[in-house]
Amino acid sequence: MQDTLPMHVIATMHSAFPAKFGIPRQSGLVDTLRSTIVFQPEYRNPDALRGLEGFSHLWVVWVFSQAVRNTWSPTVRPPRLGGNTRMGVFATRSPFRPNPIGLSCVKIDRVEQHPELGPVIHVLGADLLDGTPILDLKPYLPYADAHPEAAGGFTDGYQGYRLEVNFPPELLAVVPWENREALQGVLAQDPRPSYQADPQRIYGMAFGGQNIRFTVAEGVLTVVAVEPATP
Repeated sequence: MQDTLPMHVIATMHSAFPAKFGIPRQSGLVDTLRSTIVFQPEYRNPDALRGLEGFSHLWVVWVFSQAVRNTWSPTVRPPRLGGNTRMGVFATRSPFRPNPIGLSCVKIDRVEQHPELGPVIHVLGADLLDGTPILDLKPYLPYADAHPEAAGGFTDGYQGYRLEVNFPPELLAVVPWENREALQGVLAQDPRPSYQADPQRIYGMAFGGQNIRFTVAEGVLTVVAVEPATP
């Protein structure tokens, strides 16, 4: 058996997140997040997407490009458990794996035939860093992929925790209108590391070319500044 197998990057994901901080911890948690999938030149054949128009969702197989390591650990600390409890790596979706491969389900918004880039897939709900390499795309099949009765292991107690977001109107007005709903959804998911809970601390998150500064206290996230992103 081969120890290694050849893989090819077929596309790149473009999103509003230039850094890992603030990216939703799973796909679909913020269904207003807009991203685009742009194919590498050798895969820009429209025939490769023939029939995709009949599907609403897509599986994206991708690489944790900022989490590539030469070694691996059999246990990791999932954020959902506060970052203090270790679980087996294969019982989690941690990026720190023997092979740094991610899997996300996204909603197809539309497919654009770009004059220079070829077919570009516009998607909603992705949890990927801008520039993420994509290895494959597969249609989501409701009859085979949906299992409402499935057990969720140690995540079963998670009830969709959300923060209340206090975004002053004068600061929200600085954010481009097309980013406002998605940004508020991201903030409501609590971008902070699970082990940080300092109500005095001002956090910063890069999103859509802007730096969003905020505090969190007693379940309320308050935006205190919106600044141009640092080059």
